[in-house]
Order: sequence, then C-alpha cells, then structure tokens
Amino acid sequence: MTRRLQKLSLILLGLVVSTTSCKQQEEAAPVADNILLKEWTGPYGGVPAFDQVTLEAVKPGMLEAIDLALADYEAIANNPEEPTFENTLEAMERAGEELNRASSYYGILSSNMSSPEFRKIQAELAPVFSEYQSKITQNEKLFGRIKAVYEASQENPLPAEQQRVAELTYLQFAMNGAELDAEKKERYAAINKELSSLYTKFANNVLHDEENYVTFLTEDQLGGLPEDFVKAAARTAADKGQEGKYAITNTRSSMDPFLTFSTERALREQVWRNYYSRGDNGDEYDNNKIIAEILKLRKERVGLLGYDNYAQWRLQDRMAKTPENALGLMEAVWPAAIARVAEEVEDMQAIADAEGADITIAPWDYRFYAEKVRKAKYDLNSDEVKQYLQLDKLTEAMHYVAGRLFNYDFTPVPEGSVPVFHEDVKVWDVTDKTSGEHIGLWYLDPYARQGKRSGAWATMYRSHSTFDGKETVLASNNSNFVKPAPGEALLVSWDDATTFFHEFGHALHFFSSNVKYPSLNSGVRDYTEFQSQLLERWLSTDEVINTYLVHQETGEPMPATLVEKIKNAATFNQGFATTEYLASALMDMKLHLADPENIDVKAFEKETLAAMNMPEELPMRHRTPHFSHVFSGEGYATAYYGYMWADVLTSDASEAFAEAPGGFYDEALAEKLVKYLFAPRNAIDPAEAYRMFRGRDAKIDALMRDRGFPVPAE
Repeated sequence: MTRRLQKLSLILLGLVVSTTSCKQQEEAAPVADNILLKEWTGPYGGVPAFDQVTLEAVKPGMLEAIDLALADYEAIANNPEEPTFENTLEAMERAGEELNRASSYYGILSSNMSSPEFRKIQAELAPVFSEYQSKITQNEKLFGRIKAVYEASQENPLPAEQQRVAELTYLQFAMNGAELDAEKKERYAAINKELSSLYTKFANNVLHDEENYVTFLTEDQLGGLPEDFVKAAARTAADKGQEGKYAITNTRSSMDPFLTFSTERALREQVWRNYYSRGDNGDEYDNNKIIAEILKLRKERVGLLGYDNYAQWRLQDRMAKTPENALGLMEAVWPAAIARVAEEVEDMQAIADAEGADITIAPWDYRFYAEKVRKAKYDLNSDEVKQYLQLDKLTEAMHYVAGRLFNYDFTPVPEGSVPVFHEDVKVWDVTDKTSGEHIGLWYLDPYARQGKRSGAWATMYRSHSTFDGKETVLASNNSNFVKPAPGEALLVSWDDATTFFHEFGHALHFFSSNVKYPSLNSGVRDYTEFQSQLLERWLSTDEVINTYLVHQETGEPMPATLVEKIKNAATFNQGFATTEYLASALMDMKLHLADPENIDVKAFEKETLAAMNMPEELPMRHRTPHFSHVFSGEGYATAYYGYMWADVLTSDASEAFAEAPGGFYDEALAEKLVKYLFAPRNAIDPAEAYRMFRGRDAKIDALMRDRGFPVPAE
C-alpha cells in the first residue's frame, strides 16, 4: 500500500483508513494559505510548522489534501501509456505529498494535543478518511495497472527493492478488496466507513475516562508514597485547580507507582478500579457494545474476501502467517507463566500473613506486596533504584548507545530554531559521528498532559528514502511521565526506563533506514517490535550503568552491590509481567476467532479468562473495554501477540551479543545488527533478514531462559 495510506493508518492508531472526494469546503481560509498543506521550510531539509497550526485549519486542510491526493492517483490510473514500474508504482510513491504533510499535524492533534473541539472534527473526518482509502484501493483502473506490473514481475523479476514494492503493493490492494465485484466493493467500503467512526468513538471514550476519573488525596492519605511522587502529585492537583491536594491520574504512569507504594489499601482499590474500568462504566462512554459491533463488522468484511475470520485475513502478511502459529507460541508459554504467578502469590500471601494484615491477596495488592517480596528476597528496593534513574541521564545514555552501535551524535538544537507543538518538547540534531552528515531530527515529548493519550509511542513525521534525492528523518518519542516539581529531577522506575529505551529503539529503526522507496519504511507488526525490544537490553549494560545511572543527589554511580541485586532479580515477578501481557494477547486472538453474532463482550471476557485458568490476583494488562491497541484502530488487531513473537527474536539475538567477544558493544556484531536488522526496514522479508544476522532461525529457548521458565524439551 502507498505511504500516504500508511501514514493515515498510523495517525489514526492503525485503523484501516481512507476517504471521499470531499468538496465540502466550508467556512475556510483559502487553501493556498492553509498551513497543513504548505511545504516544510527552514533548516534540516524543512520542518513542520507545529507552532502555527490552528483548529480552524484542520478540517479544510485535511479535505483539500485528500482531494489533491485523489487527483494524483486518478492521474496515475488514467495514464494512457502501458503500465510500468516507473509510471505506476514509482508514481504512487510520489502521490499525495500534501496529505502526507497534513497528516503529521493531524497526528499530533490526535495523540499529543487532543481537545473536545478537535474530537468533534475527528469524528467528522473519520468516515471521510475511510472513503478515501476505499476510493484508492477500489479504483479498478489503478489496481489493473498495479496487477499488470506485479504479474510481469513474476515472469521477469525487477531489481530487489522494486520487486518488494510490487509484491507488497499488490498484496495490500488485494487484501483490501481490490478484486471484489462491484456489489461487494460497495459493502466493503461501507463497512470501513462505519468502522472508522466506531474506532474514533472507542478511543475518545477511553480518553474521557482517563481524564475524568482522578483520585484526589489529602495529606493524611500519602502513606508509603515516595517524596518525588508526592511532589509531582501535588503539582498535578494544583494544575487541576485542587491546590493543597494530591492527584492520582487515571494513567499507568500514575497508577502503577501508587499501587506499588501506597499503604492505603482502600485507596489502592479505588485507583485500581478506576484504571481497569476505563470504557466499562455502564454509561454513555461504555465501549462494550462498540466492541461487539466492531467484531461483527470485521468478520463480515473479511468474509467478503473469502476468509473464515479476521485473524486468518490479518496474519497472512505477518511473520506468524496464521492464527494457529501465533496461538501455538502463546500457549507454549502460558502454563509456565500462570504457574509462576501461583508461586509469586504464595510468597506475597506469606508476607501479608506474617504482618497480620488479615487479607487475601487481591489485584490491587499485587504490586504492593510484590515490592515487599522483592525487598525480602533480593534486598532490592524499587524506590532506591529510582534514585539512580533520572530521565535526563537516561536520555544521555540512549544517545551514548546510539553512538556506539549506530555511530550517531545527538546535539540539542538551539531553542526556538525548530518549531514545536508544546513547550515541553525538546529537539536534537542527529548526525553521523564520522562524516558529520545530517541524519534527521529527534523530538522528545516526555510529560503527561490533558488531551495526550496514555502510554508511550514513537512517531515518524518524515521517513528516510533515497527515491528523489535523500530525505532525512523526522522522528519523535512520546511518554507520559508525571512532570516533576520545579527544580526536581524526574525519577522513573526500572520498568519505565526500559520502556523509554524501547521507544527509542523505534526511533533508531526510523533513523537507520536505508531504503530507496518510502513505502518500504512500513513495518511488519510482529517484527517491528523486535528492534525496539532488543534495544531495551542496553539499559543494563555496564557502560550505561557506570556512567549514566548516577544518584540524583550525590552524582555517584549506582553501587556494584545494587547492580548485582538488579541482575539477580531479573526474572523476579515474571509471572505477573508475562501473564498480564499474554492474557491480553490471547483475548485479542480469541475474540477475533469467536462467532461475533450476539456476542456479550463482558461475558466473553470473563468466561474466556476462566477457561484459561487466569489467576484471580491480576487482570489483563489491557482489559477489552479499553484495549486501544485493538479497538481504536486495526494496527494491533489479532497482532498483540507480536510483542512475544518479537521477544523470541529479542532473547535469541541478545544471546548472540552476550556470546560475542566485545559483548553488547561488539563492533562486528553491531555492524550486522544495523545492516540486517535495522537498515532494511521492510525491503527484505523479516525472517530472511533475521537469518542473515543470526545464521539461523530464532528459538524459543532463549525467551524461556530470560523469564526463568522451564525450557521445553526438544
């Protein structure tokens, strides 16, 4: 599929998007003056004018950009010359430049700077985007040209990258209904339009519950909470007009540390219920009926193409290929995961009993008592570890790793020289250390705010290509850390530091791209997490620990004794971590394999978990009513298993580095890492790329060893 469709898909959190001819130009300024459409100017090959975007410009700008893109595709479809790679697929690579630029702004407003006013525009545009995609993928003349080039390439193969573009483009159009008859095409397009509205409503319902379920504490309710967390909670409460109180927001970055440290069990339960009930409160923002409708429409749509279920259709171009293969991996790990949970709960219950707590471990107790077990078993205190995990120093550490592995330098750009969409956003110039060549810009948006979706993610505003001259990369990392009080260091947990490295891995994947055609920058979902998960491993290398994990007050490096405790506890709580993730991944797959007719989503979730012997002491990482990966779009639908699929590759590749003469900074292996695993993006089949790096396929054994689980017998 073309990069314009891919771009919109990413922006709408993976939903299968697209549009209409959209001549509804309303009370808008002249299109020529619309900032969304203007070419990017300024330094670094041109940069987005994030500081100039207004809500008034969004709808007319997006509508006009869509019209311009459609005109580009129509011109390709109606070219009187015989179809060739150059006049069809290369022309498609160039189509829709205005829409590509406009989509970058739209994505920021959707993910980083949403507001009630923007959400109204978003709801209006969602079906328009859907019609746009249908107009392209169902354009018979356009697909006829694509098919002609593809079929000719089967007889006389094109150069490697061109062949890959031809095959991927043909497959994506075929998967999206290009070969259906007229009646089925009409229904296919109608389903996509309906789904696009449901995805937007689902996402906005989750965001509503995140913004409106805030727990305000008084000073006598702060027992056990770390000082830095208390200061940040006070600041957040003041920002929300509750001076003198302390705010626990309904996001993971606030919920997680509160459940870990608060001694107030009733409040832990309240915060837990707020978080895990998002989208499931029986009100106008409840998502259960929306999910049921999404499931029915997805099954009907793939049925038009001849598939039995959505998972079968979706996985054909992934590494797993079939839902059976994906389930096979997850079900191989599941028994060991829940067995470990039973051991962890037993350890926690023993401590609670010894303290005379007179409780049975409940989900809102798991993190709290796990922390006590950690201290008892490993003499490891999470708050002590946090004192060495300063966000600024972690940023420097990531840049150091990028320098060692990728030969990159990160230099802060002068404030004001590059436009940003919020004052918290910082920008770095990325260059090659040897040649000084400009690689791109890295934007960092670290803090939670009203209107910003929860979680952490990476975004690419401009992808690399050498198609029409070299284009440099514009990429960002986005987190939701609670902003510290003025003058205070932002301290994060080890898990948060790992996630920070993870998302930076995505950015490095963007920066290291070495492909000719922009569409080859797309990722294969169960492979694209591999590179980012692999980068997590460098957080615990000696070079990073000894130089960048320094105490916030003394500046002293993390002591060797504490490092040893962290490494000894590496498999601690893996029952919890693996089970909460796998439960969500299995639920995703099982929902899409089930008959959605008359499905009761809430009952299905409960019954499925019971059949899986899901431990009662913890929930899925993402309960179905707020599973945005899967139901606010289609990017991770039947693909959430991909994190584990990628982790098999990660564990296996990590062992290669551990065995290398130079360890995790071995120059020869780092060169192979960049050459085969990062730079090709989707220009090489992922399985083949991994074999080029490792010399063989990955094995599950390393994953099981990493998690401290029994390795399956041969």
